[in-house]
Amino acid sequence: MTRSNPSARLSAIPKTGALRALGTMSGTSLDGVDVAIVETDGVVIHGFGASAYRAYEPVERAQLAAALGQWQGPQVEAAGEIVTRAHAALLAQVLAEDAEAGADQRAVDVIGFHGQTLAHAPRTQGTLQVGDGAALAAELDTPVVWDFRSDDVRLGGEGAPLAPFFHFACAKYLKRDKPLCFLNLGGVGNLTYVDPRFDAAEDSGALLAFDTGPANAPINDLVQARCGQMMDEGGAIARGGVVETGALELFLAEPYFARMPPRSLDRNDFAEMITLVSELTDSDATATLTAMCAAAVAQGMEHCPEPPEVVLVTGGGRHNPVLMEMLRVSLDCPVAPIESVGLDGDMLEAQAFAHLAVRVARGLPTSCPGTTGVRACVGGGVVSVPERED
Repeated sequence: MTRSNPSARLSAIPKTGALRALGTMSGTSLDGVDVAIVETDGVVIHGFGASAYRAYEPVERAQLAAALGQWQGPQVEAAGEIVTRAHAALLAQVLAEDAEAGADQRAVDVIGFHGQTLAHAPRTQGTLQVGDGAALAAELDTPVVWDFRSDDVRLGGEGAPLAPFFHFACAKYLKRDKPLCFLNLGGVGNLTYVDPRFDAAEDSGALLAFDTGPANAPINDLVQARCGQMMDEGGAIARGGVVETGALELFLAEPYFARMPPRSLDRNDFAEMITLVSELTDSDATATLTAMCAAAVAQGMEHCPEPPEVVLVTGGGRHNPVLMEMLRVSLDCPVAPIESVGLDGDMLEAQAFAHLAVRVARGLPTSCPGTTGVRACVGGGVVSVPERED
């Protein structure tokens, strides 16, 4: 991967006021690319703009899946090219449509590019997100912030989750005055406890965040292998099944759940989940994996400093009514999709990296001890600015 960090040329990004930032995200479920525009000064959210989605083609998804868990080699290089190409196409489309639609509005100031996580082992090997932010900056003629996680890991953090600082800004945008939780159910589940009574996200006690456990990834892998479907659409398969409590108990006995947060997972850290349900019918196996996701969340909720007012669910898991009902039964507070408060659950992570890009450009932290376990607040990210002739 090509990198540049031309700190002397960051004058390309305005230093004060709200910026129009375009964030992009492709998650561990390997479904596709999300992009979304946010207007923010890195602290306050001033508004939300256009968004778009591009699904990975089956051949692209297969190549990305083949590279999961690898740190180098031809498959990793091929995955990086796929990710860069897919993001470039969608970003160019959104930038063009935005320019055409808003003759009276400012152009996008900065892009936050997460890339695609292939491997994540912060305690041993580090973290790897593929995709070339410098190439995107050159092609799109717009500053790009990327490689958000590496600095956090180098300073002893888990490198994940990174959305909590944006969740804090969302709580302030919603004018909340009591603690609440944001629960993202993508390939992996992660929980952010937000106390909006604090002034800033980096204040001690304002945030607690961690990966709860596997979420959609094992369910998707199972139904794809057994049923030829990308996901358990609408929870239809799980709805007809019975949860195998013995397998559920073995799952919860995993050492990961004894670790105090912050903590994070790789997508395939719980690959043996499939083995635990291998002798069950399709519906029973899917129901049991769905119950494992909900049980991991319920166990994680025990770490919240105070009972939250509500758990707002984002990510693909909120579309699974069986999973949502399991959560409502398991948790001692209301559980609702994030759309119930007017936010976009499909685009929240892309919006998060737009917000984080502005924080990096402004020299603000993007993670802290309460979110990743990093030793001190850190603003992680490489900034690539397109070369221009003087």
